[in-house]
Amino acid sequence: MKPIKLNIKTKNETYPIIIGHSLTKNLRSILKKNSINFNQCLLVIDKKIPSKIITKITKSLRATKVFKYSFHASEKNKNLKKVNEMLDILLKKNFSRQDCLIAIGGGITGDVAGFAASLFKRGLQFVNLPTTLLSQVDSSVGGKTGVNTKEGKNLIGSFYQPKLVLTDTEFLESLPYREIICGYAEILKHSLIKNKKFYNYLNNNLQMILNLKPSYIEKAIYQSCKIKKDVVEKDENEKGIRKILNFGHTFAHAYEASLGYSKKLNHGEAVILGMKSALKFSLKNKILSFADYDSIISHIKKIKISLEINDYFSINDLNKILFFMIKDKKNYTKKINLILLREIGYTVSKNHYEKQKIKNFLRKELVN
Repeated sequence: MKPIKLNIKTKNETYPIIIGHSLTKNLRSILKKNSINFNQCLLVIDKKIPSKIITKITKSLRATKVFKYSFHASEKNKNLKKVNEMLDILLKKNFSRQDCLIAIGGGITGDVAGFAASLFKRGLQFVNLPTTLLSQVDSSVGGKTGVNTKEGKNLIGSFYQPKLVLTDTEFLESLPYREIICGYAEILKHSLIKNKKFYNYLNNNLQMILNLKPSYIEKAIYQSCKIKKDVVEKDENEKGIRKILNFGHTFAHAYEASLGYSKKLNHGEAVILGMKSALKFSLKNKILSFADYDSIISHIKKIKISLEINDYFSINDLNKILFFMIKDKKNYTKKINLILLREIGYTVSKNHYEKQKIKNFLRKELVN
């Protein structure tokens, strides 16, 4: 199949997302076709990436000085120490702003590497090769970069757009099913907040997508990225409409933080759990109809993965979850801001709730 190209246009940058299979072996020629030239580059590589793919990439980058930084991608390693290690290499090897940093990994790798790129001499060229389904449909689009602190997730960061995103579906073939579900959570979220027709497509073709059938998975990635592109182009710095992309995430980030970013619950699973909470809250507050609620919950059940709040938390965790919800960076008052669903394809974003109301809701969820 011919690669699909989607152009992202923001106030500060215009760059392409190229989606297809076995693209990395032609990386250098793809970079040149998109006017990305440099004398040396730093590859920030997730340790989990198969060595044969890295070999393809380095062969493609022949006649270029290539340095490598091996990164153990985890929420705990998404920190300023790792950013400084990358910056040290760039400084010691005398990189210029015209040189390039290339991230090869999932969302964590892209976030940390992109943040380092944004800081070095106030910005050098950044190219992202997202290797997980989650990063291909989410973090690779929109220019968010950043790191975690002990106070919460992504509290230090910047908006920094890449020069190119190369989405090679060959990377997905080495992923476990759990990682595919992790990415599918964001695909589903995008359909719910913006496009009922796409949601129906997902509903009708779920197994073909999860089994990575080429035309189905590439269409799902393209449509998901297009939804995020349309939102990001209108609101690059998350001042208005972009907040709808946080549907389910205020709950999700609190769930992750409450577990100390444990492997027990990965980001995509937390997003599914967070969306379920947001959907239930929408239903209980008479914002969402039961028909739409039931349809979405039935769809999630077809994924065949058990995700219930009681599998991870008890009533003893209630105050901890609320603590992290209040500290969420989208809150500007003592109230908690939630993105809720009005119907499939439409959100309600101006929802600031008292802590007690959410506490009562979560208490009922945790004791059921």
